Amino acid sequence: MEVILAEHAGFCFGVQRAVDTVYEKIRSRGKDEPPIYTFGSIIHNEEVVSDLQRRGVNVLSSLAEAEQIPKEGRGTVIIRSHGVERSVFERLKELGYQVTDATCPFVKRIHDIVERESAAGKSIVIVGDQGHPEVEATRGWSHTKTYIIGSLEEAEKFMPGEGEELYIVSQTTFNYKKFQDVVEILLKKGYNVGVVNTVCNATEVRQTEAGELAARADVMIVIGGNHSSNTRKLYEICRQECEATYHIRTLDDLHLQLPETVRLVGITAGASTPNNIIEEVQNYVRINF
Repeated sequence: MEVILAEHAGFCFGVQRAVDTVYEKIRSRGKDEPPIYTFGSIIHNEEVVSDLQRRGVNVLSSLAEAEQIPKEGRGTVIIRSHGVERSVFERLKELGYQVTDATCPFVKRIHDIVERESAAGKSIVIVGDQGHPEVEATRGWSHTKTYIIGSLEEAEKFMPGEGEELYIVSQTTFNYKKFQDVVEILLKKGYNVGVVNTVCNATEVRQTEAGELAARADVMIVIGGNHSSNTRKLYEICRQECEATYHIRTLDDLHLQLPETVRLVGITAGASTPNNIIEEVQNYVRINF
């Protein structure tokens, strides 16, 4: 039986940069310095977040929580790869925190686009998942009304105000094909639309590669956190090509009973999945089947 690991699996550039930033802050922190915080989980991976907590990094889940920390305990706050709203940046600085921005540069580019285009009077359409932290952060940089469209059905039903000029961006980890389809629907409706494809190139490559591998595989394993949007999208793409697709968080979740007819097992992983977890799963499958 052959086991193939997708070439582009695991940490993407933005996630690796954010995680490295936190570990570097841990190494350089003085003994008597205030604690280190991340604003929200630095990435959507439970194992990484747990390791950081063991090393003394605390998670601030909201501004209200940040405000409750005594002034002498307000140390460094690291902004996660998903970014945050402009108002969050400003408030954290007002509270006296040292803010380190680990927002993915590709996400930051979207914030700049949204800020510029909304300042020109355009309403912003974000193609992405309602409630996702990256989407919520992006809408927080707009000066005008924002809309979120996460499906073709929502695109079909969408109706902006009369004469409203729109500018469309995408969540970096959104399904690239679905983004194209949403844009096509809005263009066909004849709205006054500007558009820029902000799906991260690494996401597009990862999704294409996963789909192609799944089309060849008898069994497909997708590794990633339960709250990872890009991992869920990889699972959906692979499931369309390979019915026997499994989404697992770690090796502990893998309960495979492979028939002798299985000749190829494919493995891919979300952008928040550490290499050690991927290697553990890959080695286990190769040794035991």
